[in-house]
Amino acid sequence: MLDIESLSTRPDAVILTLGAVKFDPYTPDSFGDTLYLRPDVDDQIAQGRYVEDDTVEWWGKQHPDVREEALGTEGRVSVDEMHRQLNRFCVGVKNIWAQGSVFDIGCLENLYRQYGWPAPWYYWQIRDSRTLFGIHGDPREKNKEDLHNALADCVSQAQAVQEIYKALRISK
Repeated sequence: MLDIESLSTRPDAVILTLGAVKFDPYTPDSFGDTLYLRPDVDDQIAQGRYVEDDTVEWWGKQHPDVREEALGTEGRVSVDEMHRQLNRFCVGVKNIWAQGSVFDIGCLENLYRQYGWPAPWYYWQIRDSRTLFGIHGDPREKNKEDLHNALADCVSQAQAVQEIYKALRISK
């Protein structure tokens, strides 16, 4: 499961944070490695990535801890380092899940194209948890404390996918 937080809703948005968790949708509460990265914002702006005033204003209205985690400068990695770590993380992954098939994956694919890198997944590997939740119902409990933390969102979305697979008796 992948999740990003960004400074726009466009595909060329500046990415603030990236979270990922490896999980087996068929096995409830089974989680593997996690990845959490905060790519350099200035790097992305210098490369022409987009910042939307409305989104910046929206971030300004978030809880100070949430805002600092997303926008703070401590612990940032270069975009190149994010690319290396995400590629390594995706090795051997069967499917790439995201909350919606367009935004998170689209932003990452746009960034990869912009930098001249191939995406570490194929189009046929992409899975959409939002569609699954729309069909079955969304089993997640709203956790206001971790709202808009890319890694916490990934874990919550992955757990919900596992719950739905279990409820529907979907097996390998």
